[in-house]
Amino acid sequence: MTTPFHDEPGSPTGPVPPPQCPAHGTGTGPGGLRRLYGPEAEADPAGLYEKLRAEHGTVAPVLMHGDVPAWLVLGHSENLHMTRTPSQFSRDSRRWRALQEGRVGPDHPLAPVFTWQPVCSFAEGATHERLRGAVTDSMARIDTRGVRRHINRYSNRLVNDFCQEGRAELVSQFAERLPMMVMCAIIGMPEEYDDRLVQAARDMTRGSETAVASNAYVIGALDRLVSRRREAPAEDFATWLVEHPAGLTDKEVSEHLRVVLIVAYETTTNLIANVLRMVLTDPRFRARLSGGHMTVPEAVEQTLWDEPPFTSVLGRWAVGDTELGGQQIKAGDALIVGIAPANTDPAVRPDLTAGMEGNRAHLAFSSGPHECPGQDIGRAIADVGVDALLMRLPDLELSVDESELSWTGNFVSRHLVDLPASFTPGPQQEIDAEPLPAVARSRPQADWEVSSPPAPRRGSAAPAAPAPAGADTAEPHTAPGAGVAVPAQRGGPAGLWHAVVRWWNGH
Repeated sequence: MTTPFHDEPGSPTGPVPPPQCPAHGTGTGPGGLRRLYGPEAEADPAGLYEKLRAEHGTVAPVLMHGDVPAWLVLGHSENLHMTRTPSQFSRDSRRWRALQEGRVGPDHPLAPVFTWQPVCSFAEGATHERLRGAVTDSMARIDTRGVRRHINRYSNRLVNDFCQEGRAELVSQFAERLPMMVMCAIIGMPEEYDDRLVQAARDMTRGSETAVASNAYVIGALDRLVSRRREAPAEDFATWLVEHPAGLTDKEVSEHLRVVLIVAYETTTNLIANVLRMVLTDPRFRARLSGGHMTVPEAVEQTLWDEPPFTSVLGRWAVGDTELGGQQIKAGDALIVGIAPANTDPAVRPDLTAGMEGNRAHLAFSSGPHECPGQDIGRAIADVGVDALLMRLPDLELSVDESELSWTGNFVSRHLVDLPASFTPGPQQEIDAEPLPAVARSRPQADWEVSSPPAPRRGSAAPAAPAPAGADTAEPHTAPGAGVAVPAQRGGPAGLWHAVVRWWNGH
């Protein structure tokens, strides 16, 4: 099945209306294609995905901002194939035919997302290996235990700001602030942390009219950091990139810092907000957490299935004419990694109410050679942050009706606007005045998750002996009732904090 894009040469559907035209306010555009932006798409993205799945199958033609055409990949296995086959679907946005023909430009609302930059996320082959190697090697130098202490300290500082009030708005006062505080410390620019940086980081991925200016503000702060680290090295992520043997230029260092900062910040902010919303609105979710049947890391993983931080990502361009999901893809076509729709693909998840603890086959962090290298940092910020908040405020309750909650954003991510909560006022906690631990690793590498592994469930086999060092233990398997291969379930986060049982019981 093939649906031609309306603005291809020879298309009978006519010219595209300008981006600010009222015609863009409806859910369908030229050629009857559905829009991934606008009020209708933002109000019910899950409903839109199901309509597209019913109409087109696992790959659907859609319209992005300005009615620019793209393919939204809805199927789980199709997304895996696309993200794992760079020879067919490249990350180099310069291949985009719409860009070459001048139909999108630097003033497009999504320009901060698709504009090619000298970073590993837009590179392939040897260039990708060089740049990605610099990022992963530098991340390996982070002291994971020290960073977790950073997270706990910053979390308690934030809670101190509102714990005596008996009420808080958990998105703006906690979820949006914690990730930026932690990432600024890791990168090496804690002095740059302020409300303006938080606002710019949120704005630049939303496709807003100010996204380009917000992007420039962030880049300015990072450029200053790189200049400082060339002159005065320190034990931080920026210095490690500057000094890496790969020999990154100042521009390459700055752009990689931007990717790490913004992606980690955006995903983690949304993840924290979504986990807290689930705790406050879903009685079954909360009961399983409070009863010790679900750990906080497992709650985070469940949320990555149900409400992934990025709902989709514009980021693949067809190298040549090919076929995917029954659709004929032309060279230069743009494809969107459909994270949220892939996570609800009936082929791998026929029962959306079933718990997914321990299952990391979701695509919240993409897959393939461009899978997010910093995903464990995001998990750690969410795990420790949510745990610290609930330990301090065990009787946290939503202070409005759930129906009053609202979201905003675009097809890239969906932001919870606010999450007002109430609780019994409590005293501020004394924060250790000693300097925070350095982020540089000073001990043998440890896992981000530092708690004990979970006990085997009743009826499960005893844990297998550890695999030899270097052994590849990840094997594909087939999901129950599905006819497609899904990634092996990597070891889920270990069990956490036995005190969770006491929280909700008031002990």
